Amino acid sequence: MFELQDLIARITPLDVASIELARARQLQLTKPAGSLGRLEDIAVQLAGVTRNAMPEIQRRAVVVMAADHGVTAEGVSAFPKDVTPQMVLNFLTGGAAINVLARQADAAVTVVDIGVDADLQHPQLLSRKVRSGTANMAQEAAMSRQEALQAIGIGVEVLERLASEGLDLVATGEMGIGNTTAASAITACLLNVPAKDVTGRGTGIDDQQLANKVRIIERAIAQNNPDIDQPLDVLAKVGGLEIAGLVGVILAAAARRIPVVLDGFISSAAGLVAYALCPTVKDYLLAGHLSVELGHRLILEKLGLEPLLNLHLRLGEGTGAVLAMHIIEGALRTHREMSTFAEAGVSDKA
Repeated sequence: MFELQDLIARITPLDVASIELARARQLQLTKPAGSLGRLEDIAVQLAGVTRNAMPEIQRRAVVVMAADHGVTAEGVSAFPKDVTPQMVLNFLTGGAAINVLARQADAAVTVVDIGVDADLQHPQLLSRKVRSGTANMAQEAAMSRQEALQAIGIGVEVLERLASEGLDLVATGEMGIGNTTAASAITACLLNVPAKDVTGRGTGIDDQQLANKVRIIERAIAQNNPDIDQPLDVLAKVGGLEIAGLVGVILAAAARRIPVVLDGFISSAAGLVAYALCPTVKDYLLAGHLSVELGHRLILEKLGLEPLLNLHLRLGEGTGAVLAMHIIEGALRTHREMSTFAEAGVSDKA
């Protein structure tokens, strides 16, 4: 049986000895010290994550959690909620952006129905429905605390399943019409900032719809009065099932010493909840990219993460995180495969 506190207790700081060995190797490689910039930092971080001074990535995956949101009844999205199950089927048949980019990165795509408001059947779908979408958080809590914990537990189960088959790097992906509203509400609460400062256009709403979206988030927070010092309370009252599922993926990966590449705003909101539950988890995270969604930059600043890419993405699905896998692979390949000064017969600086 999943116990949140037991899982959190398994998340330990990075391995200092491996970090020091990796740093020492970087100083011996045929380049001026620091000349590969953040590639060097990534290699050193992953050495500490994996307890291996020469980390290597052979197996990559992206977990796409899908769920619906009752708050779509308030007109917060440019798309109807019917798009959620339609896009899930698109993922399963390999036709979405995440499928294309994951194939390029040689990353397996795992699609999880954790709360889609439709009866989905497909041999490749992991059906783990907690409920058929959250309640309308503008009128009542999105879900119960127990449902939030159940969704986190499903994320843990999915990660453990992937890890048992071999996993070296995992990206977080999601699908759910209305989920930028939930991510904005979570971010406003956990960062204790006004909703307008963290609410963007999501699927492409106009100015009038954006103003309505901000009002709905403000109403949801006032209606449910989440305790901003209790991340589970925030997650249950104004969050989403797919966000909760990703919290479980992130925590379980950190407990397994598997690095996590966060995607955009929604995925990073899950990272923010995971961090609020266990601050050590931030050492296991990499920010794949910077979304154009308003609140994403504030989350990354809170987590102390610098995005690897800035391509003006706002799709979600895990697309930015999977693109960043190429950079992470480059960091580890240069770390492992470059010659040292001694091996190459190149003179080091005096």
